[in-house]
Amino acid sequence: MSNEKIQQLLAELQNEIQKTNVDAGTRESLQALDADINVLLNSTAPESNAVLEQAKLLEAKFAASHPTVERVIREVIDTLAKMGV
Repeated sequence: MSNEKIQQLLAELQNEIQKTNVDAGTRESLQALDADINVLLNSTAPESNAVLEQAKLLEAKFAASHPTVERVIREVIDTLAKMGV
């Protein structure tokens, strides 16, 4: 897996969020996750545990109410794990 795949998934996540009615706090959390993942991918000594935990919390938040968003977040988590992050 490459950074390109993660970027593609993050773009898909942004598209889904634009179509989804979420509160401002959740939207900010998703934007922070996006930024944190980009920092993680460009860092020489990444702190991946915090980013993965943040992604898992958001995934759980969307599981019942927005299954498409939850699926994309799950793909992001899985892709990061396959990359060894």
